[in-house]
Amino acid sequence: MPNAYLLTEMTWPEVKTALKTVKIAIIPLGAHEQHGPHMVESCDAVLAEEMGKRLTEKLHPEALMTPTVNMGISPHHLHFPGTISLEPATLIAILRDMIKSLKQHGIENFLVLNSHGGNQATLGVAVEMLTRELDVRIYYAKTTASAKDVMDRRLESKLYGHSCDREVSEAMYLAPQLVRTDKLEKADIKEGRWRKLRPGNPLQGFYYYEEMTLNGCLGDATKASADIGREIVETALERLAKAVKEVLEA
Repeated sequence: MPNAYLLTEMTWPEVKTALKTVKIAIIPLGAHEQHGPHMVESCDAVLAEEMGKRLTEKLHPEALMTPTVNMGISPHHLHFPGTISLEPATLIAILRDMIKSLKQHGIENFLVLNSHGGNQATLGVAVEMLTRELDVRIYYAKTTASAKDVMDRRLESKLYGHSCDREVSEAMYLAPQLVRTDKLEKADIKEGRWRKLRPGNPLQGFYYYEEMTLNGCLGDATKASADIGREIVETALERLAKAVKEVLEA
């Protein structure tokens, strides 16, 4: 991407020049966890990075993208082989060190662009702590959450959010190598107490993913398409870019 400052692809003199206009660092944050039989386990990290690249391009020359944090808070997936989960304190420590380092180079605004729902609670704590501790401005956003109206219109599944028609569609558009198109499956839902603990209910609580879905998926990935992914992703990118510009100008 010639019109995007991607830190991992730059020399230090190039970074020095870029810092003359950069106002915000974008930190892609993902996870390494099971995504059912039809998506690879690096899915969240790769989607965060691809969204980050495109957002950085839209905000050029005022944004710089950092290396991707490719693991996250995933204890609910740990009983599926291959999942790696950080402790919340570990993730906060990683973000602290990244932000502290980049502040030394003159950056005072940060956006953690998160692609994994399990990171959101920790991010809320991290932003509150580190904003005060490091005297910087930190924001966080879920990669495509701002396009929920598109999801509601384009997706048939009511229970979606993981290796589902939404996420597989996004991957088909952003990084098709993540998807095993010959192994797409609908969620194998198992009834249980988890339904009483989902967002929107009076109670919230922890449950393992296999209590909810035997194959690790939600929704119906067989209904996914790159066209759906394109509309979700591009809508979200436009709204994210607008929101970032507004806070930088405020």
